[in-house]
Amino acid sequence: MTALVVPDYDEAIAFFRDALGFALVEDSDLGSGKRWVVMAGSHGGKLLLARAADDHQRAAIGNQTGGRVGWFLDTDDFAAAHTRMVAWGVDFTEGPRNEPYGTVAVFNDPWGNRWDLIERRKAA
Repeated sequence: MTALVVPDYDEAIAFFRDALGFALVEDSDLGSGKRWVVMAGSHGGKLLLARAADDHQRAAIGNQTGGRVGWFLDTDDFAAAHTRMVAWGVDFTEGPRNEPYGTVAVFNDPWGNRWDLIERRKAA
């Protein structure tokens, strides 16, 4: 599981669930406005959505990997995932391209973090 700092729990839940197809597996109230929010991808990866608690954390939102692609969303059906994400308004900064390892496109989450959507080529 990887933590991702976000500005708002509910906005992040909606994006990961509706645009990216993650499942909400836990949303527990920890008191004082803090929650334990876990989203799971279909390939087993999990994100802990952590709401920024101070100015230092808020400054990291959208730049948690220094502008590099930091997360990789695997899919078994690139075309369907890409179509769903475009319809939801996901910001693709690079269009789909074929690489030796599979089909990939780069997108930003709503806060500016860079992701790869990737369907890996099946081994022969």
